[in-house]
Amino acid sequence: MGIYIQILALVIISIILLWFGYTLFLGPLSPFYRGFFLWSKWEKREQQKGEPGDPQVCPVCSIKLYKGELVKSVAFPSISGGIDRLMYIKGCFSCLNDNVQRRCPVCNSNLSTDDFLVSRMFERMGRKNHVHVLGCNRCKRINLPSSSV
Repeated sequence: MGIYIQILALVIISIILLWFGYTLFLGPLSPFYRGFFLWSKWEKREQQKGEPGDPQVCPVCSIKLYKGELVKSVAFPSISGGIDRLMYIKGCFSCLNDNVQRRCPVCNSNLSTDDFLVSRMFERMGRKNHVHVLGCNRCKRINLPSSSV
């Protein structure tokens, strides 16, 4: 009788561990959920267009971003110690690697993969940061420091 109770306990523990592992790695709330079932999630998804100012939309190519996708950007420290920072936005994974049309939302000129958007990022405590696009490096006439060798 004692061996049957031990076997039953081991079976119950193994079922609980399998359920926990599934939920942790393969469940819909897992951060890996889309990655396991769509091996190439950026190539096989349909690209939905949005407006450049909408939330979760890449400001360069206007493609809606899925949960977890980020826009490649560089934020510089604030010079005056204020809440706004200078920021360069390169774009999302789709517009940097695919043949997607990249446009400046201010002057509507076509951008190459080397071009970027100049913007201000306002940091707000307890809320998401706000980004205001000022233009591209062409229409804002940003002079990049040249590397002297």
